[in-house]
Amino acid sequence: MNKELAVDADAAARHARFGTLPERIRFEDMTEEVKAAPGGGGHASYNPEGSWQYYSCLALDLGL
Repeated sequence: MNKELAVDADAAARHARFGTLPERIRFEDMTEEVKAAPGGGGHASYNPEGSWQYYSCLALDLGL
């Protein structure tokens, strides 16, 4: 009988902590519309001298 009381107390504690789901967030509240700069802005331009910074080669990473 004590085990049933302990289980009920544990269940009540879980229900008090996790009993309800959080409020639902609307999709409109998760997104934001921002006007883009014409032509993609300054970050979209190609820089051949800086392209080596983004080069990735698995063989080089492994030292092969």
